[in-house]
Amino acid sequence: MTKKVLLAALLAVGAALAAHGASAQELTGTLKKIKDTGKVTMGVRDSSGVLSYTLGNGQYAGFHVNLCQNLLADLQKQLKLPKLNIEYMSVTSSNRIPLVENGTVDLECGSTTNNVARQKQVAFGLTTYVTEVRMAVRAGQRLYSVAQLDGKTVATTTGTTSVQTLRKSERGQNIKFNEVYGKDHAESFLLLESGRADAFVMDDYILAGNIANSKDPKQFDIVGEPLSVEPIAIMFRKDDPAFKTAVDDYIRKTMKSGEFEKLYNKWFMSPIPPKNNNPGVPMSQRLKDAIANPNDKPMEDYAAKKS
Repeated sequence: MTKKVLLAALLAVGAALAAHGASAQELTGTLKKIKDTGKVTMGVRDSSGVLSYTLGNGQYAGFHVNLCQNLLADLQKQLKLPKLNIEYMSVTSSNRIPLVENGTVDLECGSTTNNVARQKQVAFGLTTYVTEVRMAVRAGQRLYSVAQLDGKTVATTTGTTSVQTLRKSERGQNIKFNEVYGKDHAESFLLLESGRADAFVMDDYILAGNIANSKDPKQFDIVGEPLSVEPIAIMFRKDDPAFKTAVDDYIRKTMKSGEFEKLYNKWFMSPIPPKNNNPGVPMSQRLKDAIANPNDKPMEDYAAKKS
């Protein structure tokens, strides 16, 4: 065999291997679904504070909503789609996981805590917010600590774990309080606002967002020691490694470039629609650490660090 023939043969084998590699990397799962249909369904929340909330008329806003919109714009370019239709679906604390599991929602951009139990049902992207569970009270109530909730009425949202967290906390084990539930965070805040509850126990960003968009933000305070520390992340279906890689790569890229911090300041440290009040929630050291070292660790890892 001459050198020319050998070279031609090697090039042919190389081309065949390259073609095989390309076919092996064909789109699967959610990426294929998006490419084939030209649309994606984003799960959003009506009143999840600064992360995700409704503006009415089918419009949604918030840090997580904005982050996912930017992510999908990036995916649109990668998939070379001339247009990508985003369908927004309002989900609740109770139905968000089933809707992701059954394929109705492609990615949930609300306010879901990444924990070990949920990882058995769904997958999570890199941590994009770290929340502390605290309580909102009406200004002037002189409620400053969990220990003062004895005999009080505490509001929280159906399908969340805040009251369980309160009861399990060291300072909450020996107190007795009444529980009232809102079907969503807006209704839970209304229980506090109307005086039907003495405190609303929930994630700090949800409290801050509802206060910022209330009739008179000065009438409320966020008080008390943190009851738990929880990582919040974008949620999507399990067993779809290609989509997780796409989500994580985008988040990692924005964290490295500084765009993530700019987006944070836009929603947490600036006036936000519709009332243009400033939530005024500086970035926590825990979130700064998550940006410096991107990870998808569950809530239990944070609890282990604390202990």
